[in-house]
Amino acid sequence: MEKATRKWWQNRRGASRRGFLKAAAGVAAAGFWAEETIQAYQGNVNTNSKPSALRITDLRFAHIIDAPMRCPIIRIDTNQGISGYGEVRDGASVTYALMLKSRILGENPCNVDKIFRKIKQFGFHARQAGGVCGVEMALWDLAGKAYNVPAYQLLGGKFRDRIRLYADTTESHDPKVYGERLKKRREEGFTWLKMDLGIDLVEKIPGAVTAPAGVTQRSSVWTKHMFTGMELTEKGIALMCDYVAQIREMVGWDIPLAADHFGHIGVNSCIRLGKALEKYNLAWLEDMIPWTETELWKQITLAVDIPTLTGEDIYLKEPFIELARNHAVDILHPDLATSGGLLETKKIGDAVMEYGHAMAMHFAGTPISFMANVHCAAATENFLVLEHHSVDVPWWSNLVTGNEQPLYEKGFAVVPDKPGLGVEPNPDEVKRHLAPGTGYFEPTENWNNERSWDRLYS
Repeated sequence: MEKATRKWWQNRRGASRRGFLKAAAGVAAAGFWAEETIQAYQGNVNTNSKPSALRITDLRFAHIIDAPMRCPIIRIDTNQGISGYGEVRDGASVTYALMLKSRILGENPCNVDKIFRKIKQFGFHARQAGGVCGVEMALWDLAGKAYNVPAYQLLGGKFRDRIRLYADTTESHDPKVYGERLKKRREEGFTWLKMDLGIDLVEKIPGAVTAPAGVTQRSSVWTKHMFTGMELTEKGIALMCDYVAQIREMVGWDIPLAADHFGHIGVNSCIRLGKALEKYNLAWLEDMIPWTETELWKQITLAVDIPTLTGEDIYLKEPFIELARNHAVDILHPDLATSGGLLETKKIGDAVMEYGHAMAMHFAGTPISFMANVHCAAATENFLVLEHHSVDVPWWSNLVTGNEQPLYEKGFAVVPDKPGLGVEPNPDEVKRHLAPGTGYFEPTENWNNERSWDRLYS
């Protein structure tokens, strides 16, 4: 190297070193890179995960019973040692999830929307959507863990820190017994109540219901409401209204009280009963007829001055948008384990809000699906209230760990700030409640190579 060049290089290197030392001294003086700051930053990095290289390697399940329903939990494993948990909807077959295994192996679970669009063709309304939705839940759990953020943050952030709950309550034909049970819910801190109000209350009372010979509420459950021939008489309506009146007086008039499970009665009976119930200021009338009947729902909604509600068996956003666009019901009511999972349900809420509708959420299952609902509810602006179906199951909250506070308290769930869904299965408790003949996340290699020509077009 020539002498002039060497001297120039030494001067530059010296200047750079002096500049670096000067800058470092200034930064240190400002406390900008204090050791504790660096340590705090590093403490928030998930060093076990490189999201871009994350790949799905396995899908397994543990089938819980009596929670109070049958609830298959799924676990999706990855090549980096982190796992995500989801849940197939209550009462559904775990096969709906297992058949998706070969279609998601090797995928990056952080590409949640891409994978959802790949597998959503294998879901359908009601329980048949359980597999797709369970996988979607587990993907958000994995993505949150990979990026070390709670699921709600990946959905765009939260609108609320607490999620209002309403609790399913065991029915009684004695209004005083049922009223006391609902009153107890209020004493437990619930600020929203729901009651069952079906024609089973009056079906055996002479003159309360007309129906073709041999047709009963129990025998007609597989027949759409409009085709059973069952109708309420004025006597039947009066008896049901008296039942509601006694309960309303017991729980108070200042708390929302919704009604569900009316039975498979015709549209005209729904309207007549709805009009008679107006004086009790109910929060909503739920699933009076099947959700598929948009025009008939609109007839009921226009005729009755009580909010109407449906949606727990609808898969994907498009049918919700159709109901909202037609103002066929007042409140939409997706079940996240059927409607498409966290992101699709948020899309549902956002879409129906454009038409002026609120979104309540139906839920029945374990704390895994519960927390998925909590994150979605937190991230959806027009959310109203979330159902909790397991208040009376004493071991329900023990099914998971990782929660430093109760899953819910005094009628509200606290939105967790831990990565993903924020909870993990508790092996000891889950194993106590497994379905007979099933194991705890045992291998499922026989589902690794399920193949078919899945394209919906040529």
